[in-house]
Amino acid sequence: MRHTEFWSRMEHHLGDGYARVWASQIVLSSLDGRTPQQALDAGVEPKQVWRAVWQMLELPASER
Repeated sequence: MRHTEFWSRMEHHLGDGYARVWASQIVLSSLDGRTPQQALDAGVEPKQVWRAVWQMLELPASER
């Protein structure tokens, strides 16, 4: 998964205006206590970050 696809999915589920805010404020234990944005900035693969977001948002399996 590329960063563009990650952000596209985030915007689809959280809205254009809120996706980046959410990603910079919500700390996920599955990302070692980092926000999605911090994890991406640290070099974590977007697919791994998406899985953590997917789990936190309790999205359907079809969105994984």
